[in-house]
Amino acid sequence: MSEHEWDAATYDRIADPQVHWATGVLQRLPLRGDERVLDAGCGSGRVTELLLERVPDGSVVALDASARMLDEARRRLGADNPRVAFVRADLGQPLPVDPPVDAVFSNAALHWVPDHEALFRNLADVMCPGAPIAAQCGGRGNIASIGEALRQVGGGSLGDVAFASPEETRERMAAAGFEDIECWLHDEPTEFEPGEPFERFLGTIVLRVHVAALPESERAAFVHDVASRLPGPRIDYVRLNITARRAAH
Repeated sequence: MSEHEWDAATYDRIADPQVHWATGVLQRLPLRGDERVLDAGCGSGRVTELLLERVPDGSVVALDASARMLDEARRRLGADNPRVAFVRADLGQPLPVDPPVDAVFSNAALHWVPDHEALFRNLADVMCPGAPIAAQCGGRGNIASIGEALRQVGGGSLGDVAFASPEETRERMAAAGFEDIECWLHDEPTEFEPGEPFERFLGTIVLRVHVAALPESERAAFVHDVASRLPGPRIDYVRLNITARRAAH
């Protein structure tokens, strides 16, 4: 499985925390209801459904790097849905989105893109002048306890993820052509049902890349080992919140 691929069906069933976070992010995106909006990192489409409700007279570009996620999103939203365009693309590369969109939404996705300078340039390039963006992703200090547990089991670091600070993000966005930039962190500690449900969440989402690199026979034991070194069935999420506008000129 490539670094972009996911167990999309399982993700769709267990990603309740991500859907919970998304509701607040959606409230920060100013929309009339007739816009064409880019969902940058749409995943399995659960949150894209909520976004579609915000633009009853508009449409959504559902973009993700994972073919499996897009298949799940098509199943959920309808492959022939006239209000959704499905696009497979890497946010770290120039985006095949044309014409430019009226707004951008992103939830729990941008930290998977290692190069945030390129990320914000790529988003700006497909946004209309003045278009708003509202996003949330992992920020500085995110899942630190899991990083420590990985070091203890010899599993390496958290991997090629970008948990940026608000200051770094403001600078990168300004350089990419955004204005009215607001960025801030907040803690989002999240409790899980202990045992198999917690380990399934860890293995499917948080430790996805680590698990994919192991033989299938070793995966469950690895996830259990990491989970056993945590203080409990709890993830110390730290979220980076972003609002801004594409510069008008």
